[in-house]
Amino acid sequence: MIVVTAPTGRIGSKLVPLLLDSGEPVRIVTRDPAKLSQEARDRAEFVVGSHRDRDIVDPAFDGADAVFWLMPASPTAVSPYEAYVAASIPAADAVVRHDVQRVVTVSALGRETGLYAGHISASWAMDDLFRSTGAHVRALTMPSFMDNFLRQVPSIAQGAVSGTLPADLAMPWVATADIASVAARLLLDHGWEGQDSVAVLGPEDLSMNDIAGILSEVVGTQVRYEPGDRTATKQYLVANGFSEAMAQGLIDMEIAGERGINNGVRRTPENSTPTSFRTFAEQAIVPAIGALQA
Repeated sequence: MIVVTAPTGRIGSKLVPLLLDSGEPVRIVTRDPAKLSQEARDRAEFVVGSHRDRDIVDPAFDGADAVFWLMPASPTAVSPYEAYVAASIPAADAVVRHDVQRVVTVSALGRETGLYAGHISASWAMDDLFRSTGAHVRALTMPSFMDNFLRQVPSIAQGAVSGTLPADLAMPWVATADIASVAARLLLDHGWEGQDSVAVLGPEDLSMNDIAGILSEVVGTQVRYEPGDRTATKQYLVANGFSEAMAQGLIDMEIAGERGINNGVRRTPENSTPTSFRTFAEQAIVPAIGALQA
């Protein structure tokens, strides 16, 4: 039995079909089963509720061999550590209680740099929580997601992509479909043991200028990079419901990104995944622009 949390997010929605295709039993923890695909509703078990809730994760983990753990951070949390670590304690307790053998977590690059990085630092502490259970653990450590650019489709359609990173800072980017593929491989493999991190880097390092150039070629019109202001970004987040600490945690991630937190892992064939940003833009951003303009 494989348990999947956050099944309707950008990673989980791609992971669930891969697991179902394997024929292994899958149990999904979801707040709203109506958001699942018809295939998932027909073929998987599901437990309705939040995976932050002890009364939900305890029965969900009963009889589980492996768990995919992704904790979407509550924007109103008191701190990133409350959002990631405290919210995961019921699940860690359930891992111990039900003797779950393997846990795959969604984490971030850069632990070896020693940098403080807001949400990223809290995700490392969450990984340590699951390691403390004695289960076999693989923490998937990633850079920023290509999919985040989908939030900027209206701006891209108008010729601009924005961010707060230096224009010429090259770093890895990864597509969530590739993360789902790596997670599925680990969840379906009953042989690995121990506790380790697995870097998932995408195929290439790109700067924001590189990304703007690729978007220009793929979209067919000039797209420029517009550096943003972190103070204004934080003010926007707070005005839109983020707590002060959670907004600052996102800014701290960006500061750590500028300081190279995503650039500490040497790229290898094993940690490089196939989807290029050009491919992602062709397959996801261009259709989204078309839908916007239809």
